[in-house]
Amino acid sequence: MALCGFSMNPSLESVEVWHFNGNLLKTLIRPSCLRLNRKSPCSARRQFQEVRCSSFRKAVSPMESEENAPTGTPISGEDESEHVTRFKMSDFKVLDRVSVGLAGRADEVVFEAVVKDSGSCSPLYNSRVVLRRLTSARAQRRGRRAIEVLKKLVHRRILYHSYSMQVYGCISSHTSGAQSSFTLVHGYHGSFSLRHWLQQSDWLPTLEATLALDEESVRRVGDDSVGGPAVTRQLRLIRILMRDLLIGVNYLHSHGIAHTELRLENVHISPVDRHIKVGILGNAADFYDDGPNGSALDGNMDRRQMMIAFDMRCVGFMMAKMVLRELMDPLIFAKLKSFLMKGNDPSCLREFLLPILTRNSPNGNVGLQILDRNWGAGWNLLSLLLAVRPSKRISCLDALRHPFLCGPRWRVSPSMDIIRWGLGSTAVRITEEYIYRQSQSGRLAHFIELMEMLNPHSRPKNWLELLPGKWRLLYSTGRHIGLTLRQPPVRILIGDAHLTIVKASKLNTSLSIVSEIGFTVMMGQDWPHDKSGISGKLQVNSLSSLKAGRRLYLKEKATEGFSLRQSNSEDSLVGKLSSRKWRKAIPLKEFPSSLPVAKLLPDDIEVSMSLNDPLTQNVDVARNIVQEIRTQVPPEMFELSNLVCGTYVDSRMLVLRSVNGSALIFTRSCADERCA
Repeated sequence: MALCGFSMNPSLESVEVWHFNGNLLKTLIRPSCLRLNRKSPCSARRQFQEVRCSSFRKAVSPMESEENAPTGTPISGEDESEHVTRFKMSDFKVLDRVSVGLAGRADEVVFEAVVKDSGSCSPLYNSRVVLRRLTSARAQRRGRRAIEVLKKLVHRRILYHSYSMQVYGCISSHTSGAQSSFTLVHGYHGSFSLRHWLQQSDWLPTLEATLALDEESVRRVGDDSVGGPAVTRQLRLIRILMRDLLIGVNYLHSHGIAHTELRLENVHISPVDRHIKVGILGNAADFYDDGPNGSALDGNMDRRQMMIAFDMRCVGFMMAKMVLRELMDPLIFAKLKSFLMKGNDPSCLREFLLPILTRNSPNGNVGLQILDRNWGAGWNLLSLLLAVRPSKRISCLDALRHPFLCGPRWRVSPSMDIIRWGLGSTAVRITEEYIYRQSQSGRLAHFIELMEMLNPHSRPKNWLELLPGKWRLLYSTGRHIGLTLRQPPVRILIGDAHLTIVKASKLNTSLSIVSEIGFTVMMGQDWPHDKSGISGKLQVNSLSSLKAGRRLYLKEKATEGFSLRQSNSEDSLVGKLSSRKWRKAIPLKEFPSSLPVAKLLPDDIEVSMSLNDPLTQNVDVARNIVQEIRTQVPPEMFELSNLVCGTYVDSRMLVLRSVNGSALIFTRSCADERCA
């Protein structure tokens, strides 16, 4: 049933008629502005005796159409805006409590209030709003800026009300000789911010109930079911929240505005429309100082790119906290920011966070499992959001198309970078299982061959840019000798083996390569149960240079007495590439006869060993220690001259080949161990 209403100014000079359809104010019927004589107000009441009069004329619903103009007084000191009005404090009933999720800054005083309206025809009648009193001059500038930004966003009204916090108006008073008072009136979207939601012990089922997840809502993220294990439920919820957040941020960016204050504390979840609301735009910045067609166009484009990159970095931090609950701890989050501020590549973020995430989770970390799913797609998106260079950070639209935020019902065509990332992530996961049976070893060799075929950097110039850094040895396709079936003279437990590469000179291709092998000498007889002992480090230094080269693949040739066949791994690789699945991803019709590589030319080698505590035995014990290390460690880490070429490198993974054809796969490690 349609409802009508009208509004009169205090002098009864004009009357405006509103037409309601259902619960939302759709149109403003204004064929002519009715003028009434001051001396005969009763005639107006008789004329509209079936229309209820509203004495509360100030509040204007944010759901009105664009042509609707408020009847309230425009805000003084601001541009004329038909979407924001000035209220009076008497228009509200202030409540005696404030939700914890509305906590503001030190120069803000926050109240919850209910709109009072005796006529009950105001769209805001009996609804809860937030009164944010801004006490300092800086805070008042933020409030006026939020009202100014509102004018740019209301043109696409549906998106504004779905993904932005609604600003209704303000309460402003100017007194002579005293500081003016300014109170912002905006929407109330629940008691908790997103940060307070995530801090609840039962946040997952509670937030699922708040969002009322059903089959229709999960289809919005490409899923086809509800419920399931905790990891699946949390991944589905993160997809919903992240997609809503990215749509809202993209809505701001499309209007030339950067939020600049995207944090979990500034984001709320509305239980009414089940959408994320980005916070008040008090610190929003314009992309263009003098318009997009100004004289300084190049400077404006740089400014736009930097602002978008800053917002995307904030979105990356929010995603990291949503997935990895440990980052809610300020100390751990400070370590993450320190890791990025020191210039470390975020592609090795997993290598940095893995010890922290597994420290108190012996049965497996849920966030780690979420990011590791789908070939490590979550780590890839996180690295793109937190990229060190602003030009390398992903945009909102590209992030919405990323495989991590797309459910199983949506078919996503991955880019070649994501395919390379998936191959490397799968190889890392297999090495962490530490079950090197024939099937696992064959699978690892297969993934390494695929990575080498998809090597994005084949020139020595690219290798000189990517090689410098610290690399941790993950796996070698050569032989593996442990302690189980042998009786060595000294029991040695091998720790991490690192390869540190530094450019010796900027003018040539010389590289300084240092191999560091950590170990522990277990002196007791109960070494299977007690792994304590004397720690030490074996270091090998070498100089090397880079040169372009090619790796040749010997194909089968029929001769009179014998034939030269490919290795088993290459045979399986050829069969794999011919399948329908890999044919679409890798456009190769046949196995190549050769691949470009970076040839390593080693020079002199120097070996040194150091122990934390001195040994009480003679020199023969030290000789046995070195011999046992050489037995367990791949010989290429001790004899650096055996490394002949590099076949794959990117910001995260490195593959080197030795003289006997075995491959060593490395992952980039944290350059500064103290940041871990």
